[in-house]
Amino acid sequence: MNWLEGYRSRELCEALTSEIRQLADQPLRFMEVCGGHTMAIRKFGIPSLLPESISLLSGPGCPVCVTGRVFIDQAIYLSGLEDTIVCTFGDLIRVQGTDASLEKARAEGKQIRIVFSSLDAVELAKRNPEKKIVFLGIGFETTAPGTAAAILRASREGLKNFSVLSAHKLMPPAMEGIISEGIPIDGYICPGHVSTITGTKMYTPIVEKFGIGCVISGFEPLDLLQSILMLTRQVVNRKPKVEIQYSRAVKPAGNPEAQKVMREVFEPADEWWRGLGILKNSGLKPKPEYGQFDTREVINLPDFREKEPRGCICGEILKGLKTPHQCKLFANTCTPANPVGACMVSSEGACQTWYTYEGKN
Repeated sequence: MNWLEGYRSRELCEALTSEIRQLADQPLRFMEVCGGHTMAIRKFGIPSLLPESISLLSGPGCPVCVTGRVFIDQAIYLSGLEDTIVCTFGDLIRVQGTDASLEKARAEGKQIRIVFSSLDAVELAKRNPEKKIVFLGIGFETTAPGTAAAILRASREGLKNFSVLSAHKLMPPAMEGIISEGIPIDGYICPGHVSTITGTKMYTPIVEKFGIGCVISGFEPLDLLQSILMLTRQVVNRKPKVEIQYSRAVKPAGNPEAQKVMREVFEPADEWWRGLGILKNSGLKPKPEYGQFDTREVINLPDFREKEPRGCICGEILKGLKTPHQCKLFANTCTPANPVGACMVSSEGACQTWYTYEGKN
């Protein structure tokens, strides 16, 4: 048996499920705030293994899903400037702006390049000194250190033509925002990849302020079932706390070096989240000493307005208030081949995940 099969053992899954069923004698609502968990939960059929008393809610854990249309509109505008090349990760290319996506803009001849890392964009800036290179920085604490490293590299090498249009976001303000809106949550299944960077400390205020437990989970069936069991025990014993299930990857202190790079380059900023609006200090922007690498500081951008597509309920889905099957657009006008809302774009988005693993009806 290889190591992966060990995390998918039917016997162990049944043992965990049996214990969950014995403990879960009351309605419980656990929310995952990681796109990887959203996909894994549906892919492995985790809800079908649980008692009816436990509901799993998909939260704002997919970076593509929570990125606003204004950000896409800004990126498309920049790609149309004569001397500017926009660099992006591939998962952002199909997200719709107000009138188009980056994919459509690129097909129309706009200067948009897909890169595999932020450092690729730095190298492009070195090779094209006559061009302005704009890197689209999206993602949570997982990807922010890479963007910070790119800014530091550009600073060391004296590049004047590299900047970052940042939509980086911080997870705890969104988790607190969900609770503050009165959405009933009994526990959070916390993101594994984010937590490899941050460690456990950032979740402590959620436990202390709201009395809601947090368990950092891995991505295999046994990881998820064990995390659900750990949360269930916390509720039953009335002892909410921060726990690490994903101990093979996550340490309490996280990654101090990555945290140091983030602190050196970025400072908190108010940021817009789909479904939650603007959350105070929930984003990251370059500090003033790195302002020359902040696209918003070096290029004048038009004043775009945030406007969601008619009929799309992606915002409510990201808050756990509705499921994709409750959207009238789902599997009709909105499909992975023709996404209307951002939740259908990414393979980790709730709508595409449900479309793929839960069926179209």
